[in-house]
Amino acid sequence: MFGGWAVDFWVGRVTRDHDDIDAAVWRRDYEKIRAALLAAGWRHTPLEDDVVGTRYSWRRSVLELTFLEDRDGAVVVPFPEHEVTWTTEPFGDDERSLSGVRARVIPLELLRDGKRQPREAHVEAVKDVADHAALADV
Repeated sequence: MFGGWAVDFWVGRVTRDHDDIDAAVWRRDYEKIRAALLAAGWRHTPLEDDVVGTRYSWRRSVLELTFLEDRDGAVVVPFPEHEVTWTTEPFGDDERSLSGVRARVIPLELLRDGKRQPREAHVEAVKDVADHAALADV
């Protein structure tokens, strides 16, 4: 898990409203993930502009999957034009709990790094600023 919910899992409380759940998954595991989600009642609801991931919906929940690949220990996002290295460090096995739910989350420093510079779009920038402030106490 990464994004706003990962912030909440690291902080130990819900810090803001969320539009979706962001999960980073290994592309090699996608068929198993897809089968599990469909079996659990999720619907595949991709967006036209999905490039390196896809999305699923269940009731009012939206799950955004971002596909990752391993390049000799580096974690990369395989954009068609060029790969982007997310990190050269392993993600590890960090798990956190929130309201009785356990989830694997990206490492705290990687999450902080991703929230330091707000994105350009206003709505996303507001979220990034709030997330960065919430992480200051962890």
